[in-house]
Amino acid sequence: MSNPGYLALILHAHLPFVRHPEHEHFLEEDWLFEAITETYLPLIAVMQRLAGDRVPFKVTLSVTATLAAMLQDELLRDRYVRHLDALIELSEREIERNAGDDQLRGLSEFYHARFQECRRRYVDEWRCDLISAFRQLRDIGVLELIGCAATHAVLPLLEQTPEAVRAQILIGRDEFARVFGEEPTGFWLPECAYSPQIDAALQEANVRWFAVDAHGLLFGNPQPRRAIYAPCYTPAGPAAFARDRESSRQVWSAHEGYPGDSAYRDFYRDVGFDQPPEYLRVANVPKFTGIKYHRVTGGGGPKQLYNPAWALRTAEAHAAHFLQTRRDQMRELTRSGFDPIVVAPFDAELFGHWWFEGPRFLEFFIRKIASEPEFRLTTPSDYLATHQTQQTITPAASTWGANGYLEVWLNEKNSWIYPHVHAATQRMIHLARSHQHDASPADERALRQLARELLLAQASDWPFLINAGTAKHYAARRVTDHLLRFTRLAEQFTAGALDERLLTDCEWRDNLFPDVNWRYYI
Repeated sequence: MSNPGYLALILHAHLPFVRHPEHEHFLEEDWLFEAITETYLPLIAVMQRLAGDRVPFKVTLSVTATLAAMLQDELLRDRYVRHLDALIELSEREIERNAGDDQLRGLSEFYHARFQECRRRYVDEWRCDLISAFRQLRDIGVLELIGCAATHAVLPLLEQTPEAVRAQILIGRDEFARVFGEEPTGFWLPECAYSPQIDAALQEANVRWFAVDAHGLLFGNPQPRRAIYAPCYTPAGPAAFARDRESSRQVWSAHEGYPGDSAYRDFYRDVGFDQPPEYLRVANVPKFTGIKYHRVTGGGGPKQLYNPAWALRTAEAHAAHFLQTRRDQMRELTRSGFDPIVVAPFDAELFGHWWFEGPRFLEFFIRKIASEPEFRLTTPSDYLATHQTQQTITPAASTWGANGYLEVWLNEKNSWIYPHVHAATQRMIHLARSHQHDASPADERALRQLARELLLAQASDWPFLINAGTAKHYAARRVTDHLLRFTRLAEQFTAGALDERLLTDCEWRDNLFPDVNWRYYI
């Protein structure tokens, strides 16, 4: 009898901290609202249905500290409800506008019902608190929650000042423990960006495992005996699990994978761009509304109208295909005489936001795998608990970005960021050391805000957006604004002439991490 095989699905839920109380409406806050409507609420519903039907399963979800801060923020919660109300009103107008077309009217009614259900679940069922939903799923044993670096910084790019790496990891751990009531066993390295120098900080944070891209293990020293299909311990202690590119590509690639199928909903064609601003009656138009009437189609011709029933049948067929390819993969791997684990990590926002049918694909797949005799779903933590003897290697520096290294976040478009970030980090280290023994309550308050501004300037999202050319001006302004606020606060703090109004304004704008420990920079 062959050894059992295991599959670990890891979803990475992350958004940059975007909160602008100084504006009544702010376009980039829609990133959070879209993710709640299209990804987080649908994924929670999928897991609730599976658990309610007693389908055996367990998946892993990382929730970054910046996302958790936004999900808990009262201002953003209120604005999300207002956002939903505007979409419900818009969908009602769409039903009226499309009254003469049966198919379009049916799609308008589909979105109207969907937005109403989102509001019911968000407001009535979860009391605007999705963190409680994640906790509940964890507590019933179907979801493993893991942590991430505080503001999703690309950690190898901070190695010039090891204190910055340590602070990102330890503050991320602390925030996870504050929000979820326990320290994380696993840790999502932002962008799967790894270098051997970060192992010690992970060990200090009591992290048991993390994920790297395939070449991070394959090019390790010594080479892994079981390739990417078993974890390897690092010399400092935590285990590294490697991403299986074959299973990942089938799911995320719009060109080679399932999301590009002609039956699925097209992401880019949206009523928010098709209709005039005076009709939409929403702020910051044109923009995505989530009302999309067309499918991907094919052949380069005009976009055809979306058919939800056809799309669901396609998602179920793709789930069956994904199961068969994993079955074939496991049959081959289990011949090697050990219990292989295939690790498939994805950005959570792929499911529902970018690939509208993605949550239902996951549900179909998990239901089908429940009766699968040849392999089972697991989490990295559960695998380590039952497979404790593993090889020790030093993984290679790597990311899951383009070409496998750091060029997405460090290139001619965005390299200007790092000298300023490194200089601010050195200043933060100096201030922390200078006040480690005699910080007054007023000093504590200033040092906490200095840490917040620095952490936010280090986020990986800003160089990513600048490189991609999407929201590049907003991203550049965010880096600049955080560094300017940091510099003004630091200069005033050093001179003993801190402007109370400036500090209060910074705390009002960037109000995350209430208990941030600035002493980690020592």
